[in-house]
Amino acid sequence: MNKKRLALCKPDVAVIHPGPMNRGIEIGYDVAYDESSWIQEEVRNGVAVRMALEYLTLTEGKDIDALN
Repeated sequence: MNKKRLALCKPDVAVIHPGPMNRGIEIGYDVAYDESSWIQEEVRNGVAVRMALEYLTLTEGKDIDALN
């Protein structure tokens, strides 16, 4: 994705990428950090989701007494 292609999109387009991204190859630097990019938010939320899934997997969904 580059600025030229982004210009063809609707004004309210959301640019997302599952990461890790190859800046300058898959997605241009200018697009990755454009105001329409949700990539940083996506990464931030993804960390919390992965941590929650890891917790549920390791504890099999049960409470850990030491944490209560």
